[in-house]
Amino acid sequence: MTPHGQAGAPAGAAPVLLEARQLTKHYHVHGRRRSRPGSRLAVHAVERVSLALPADGVTAVVGESGSGKSTLARMLARLVPPTSGQILLDGREVPASAKGRREYTRDVQMVLQDPFSSLNPVHDVRYHLTRPLIVHGTAPRGSLDEAIADLLTRVALTPPAGFIDKYPHELSGGQRQRVAIARALAARPRILLADEPVSMLDVSIRLGVLNLLADLRSQNHLAILYITHDIASARYLADTIMVMYAGQRVEYGPAARVTDEPAHPYTSLLLNAAPDPGRAGPPVLAARGAPPSLVSPPSGCRFHPRCPHAMAVCAERVPPEIEVSAGHASACWLHATGLTAAESRPLAGRAGDLVSSRAAPDQGKET
Repeated sequence: MTPHGQAGAPAGAAPVLLEARQLTKHYHVHGRRRSRPGSRLAVHAVERVSLALPADGVTAVVGESGSGKSTLARMLARLVPPTSGQILLDGREVPASAKGRREYTRDVQMVLQDPFSSLNPVHDVRYHLTRPLIVHGTAPRGSLDEAIADLLTRVALTPPAGFIDKYPHELSGGQRQRVAIARALAARPRILLADEPVSMLDVSIRLGVLNLLADLRSQNHLAILYITHDIASARYLADTIMVMYAGQRVEYGPAARVTDEPAHPYTSLLLNAAPDPGRAGPPVLAARGAPPSLVSPPSGCRFHPRCPHAMAVCAERVPPEIEVSAGHASACWLHATGLTAAESRPLAGRAGDLVSSRAAPDQGKET
């Protein structure tokens, strides 16, 4: 068992390269009426989220828009500072000095969501790949063009001579994203943060980019964080899935187990909403409503206003992470034991057989 809020890497697994501990990010809201004199309204974008990225592994962070997954990636990339919490590289806290930041960015590179805006339209591919080679000092001895050709070959843009002098507007969306990945690889990173790298691409070319990330993981021994709202692609690419809702981690575990045996009602909602060619009829979505305001999030479990299984305790107390099987944890009171009759009563207006939804008494150990 691991303490609540820790990343929870299984014993004997690959070494953890990058770790987040209790990361929190609040954005202060300007120009809004304050609830009381002297107070400051804040958007609770990420709340006490922990995560471990092992070497040679792909970890997917899944959630709908506004769940905090991109904010988490930007904190890990040190593009925005956390309000609280720690970021550790190789088990050591990242120094705040300029030298420490330079070394960190060499190890941790980010691929942004939109390849149409992440590349400068006035510069060609040669420029985009030359800059990181020079800035990070990773260009090998000899011709820069040889290093650029090698990068383009690694992302399957061949022959390199057909791409090196092209401008972004002369490339397709998939080709642009491959150039963006090659630019990240130019720094020779050990960790790649991919923030929804295929969501802006045509469906027909998404699989090629996902396969490229999988190949890079195995060939370059990268630790990859894959941010997505598509839990089906997370199952395809990732070893581990972390599900976020309203800025919090609600489920974490091996990808196959999270998708085959979801332990949190929100994960079940994501799976039911995902396209499934084998589904006979339309998806059945038990949960209703929209994500909550993160300026004034709900008390207790943030999902309880939408949850068909919500109990009285869900509105009153934040659920702990409870281990439902080895390495698989869920922050949901449905798996807790020892609740009183008053705590386990259904909230008004909620339907569902709560008794059958509850975990058996011998299941679920608090982590």
